[in-house]
Amino acid sequence: MSGRALRRYGNNALGWIIFTALNLNLGEIMDIELNSEQRMLADSIKAFVEEELMPLENEVERAGEVSADMGERIKQKALEMGFYAANLPESIGGGGLDCTSLAIMEREFGKVTHALHGFAWRPTELLLACSDEQKERYLLPCVKGDKVECFAITEPGAGSDIMSMATRAQPDGDDWIINGAKHFVSSHVEPDFAIVFATTGTDETPRGPRKRISAFLVDRGHPGFDITRGPRCVSQRAYLNFVLSFNDCRVNKSQLLGAEGEGLKLADKWIKMGRVWVGAGCCGRAERLLELSLDWAANRKQFGQPIGKFQGTSFKLADMATELQAADLLVMHAARKADAGQMTPTDAAMCKLFASEMLHRLADNAVQIYGGMGLMEDFPIERLWRDARLERIWEGTSEIQRHIISRSLLRPLGA
Repeated sequence: MSGRALRRYGNNALGWIIFTALNLNLGEIMDIELNSEQRMLADSIKAFVEEELMPLENEVERAGEVSADMGERIKQKALEMGFYAANLPESIGGGGLDCTSLAIMEREFGKVTHALHGFAWRPTELLLACSDEQKERYLLPCVKGDKVECFAITEPGAGSDIMSMATRAQPDGDDWIINGAKHFVSSHVEPDFAIVFATTGTDETPRGPRKRISAFLVDRGHPGFDITRGPRCVSQRAYLNFVLSFNDCRVNKSQLLGAEGEGLKLADKWIKMGRVWVGAGCCGRAERLLELSLDWAANRKQFGQPIGKFQGTSFKLADMATELQAADLLVMHAARKADAGQMTPTDAAMCKLFASEMLHRLADNAVQIYGGMGLMEDFPIERLWRDARLERIWEGTSEIQRHIISRSLLRPLGA
């Protein structure tokens, strides 16, 4: 143990345990083998988050959004370091990273608000479905950071139940006319265009009529398309959400993303991997909460000794570390199965369910360890606690994840 560490944590067993826990790297925490490139990536993204993003958190929290100048600086730094569009193929200017590497990035970015790391991260893989003409107008500008897209599927009456979607697109010659509304459309900035999902007809299936859902690319400012700010959320406070309204919005058939009726197929791939990314981000935020809790437990004294010596605190820390490692392993297992083309919806659901609920428990324990100070704005604990609440809702609620998992278990038995 270094002299600096000794002075900070004390020359005792508890101090040594805490010092060791705080200095574990990603590979050691998850007990997995990362290759040299992945370790380099983990170190680089960790440094970027700690040096470029974390110092901005308080300013962004107070302002309620990221200023244009601040966002541009973050984006340019991310482009310079090769983080931007790391999820897209090298052939179009992306980073070409595999899912395991992307999970490592998501884990580190998860330590800060989406409002900040949104400027440094990735366009959606859905845009890979663009036609050649669409690639020039939408995909390539997104890869370069010149445009930002949004994913518009949720509606006031269709959240988890996508098939209740009311937004419709009706054919009219070479055009489609879109009517409807979307809400809870999240983005770090007002988007330049939306990937909009709408019903374009009905198909007869063995299980009865089923809505045909298609995806459209609609530019901001297009006649009949309005974007307004949605209500402010207490979780991810500076991350924006928008309401999208379509009133006889006429778009050419060339604005279809993919073939008609393939909207759900496109959305499903995005949502499935999105659940793994949520799980990875939850692990990063949980690690930050654990580090803060360990530091407080080692230095906060009551009854003449560090509170970490009391079982009421130390057992919480033990549970937090154990649950974090379990979640990390679950995330990396899902990511590696995705790389092998073997990941199932159940893998993604388990990952998202366990990691998001693990984060909730860790955040609550962190507040309890800090006591009243955990709810004060002087410390990041209260913000991380608030931000954690959203993770059990977006990308599919915990109840939806449990439904997916339980159906995969019972369906083979005919139940």
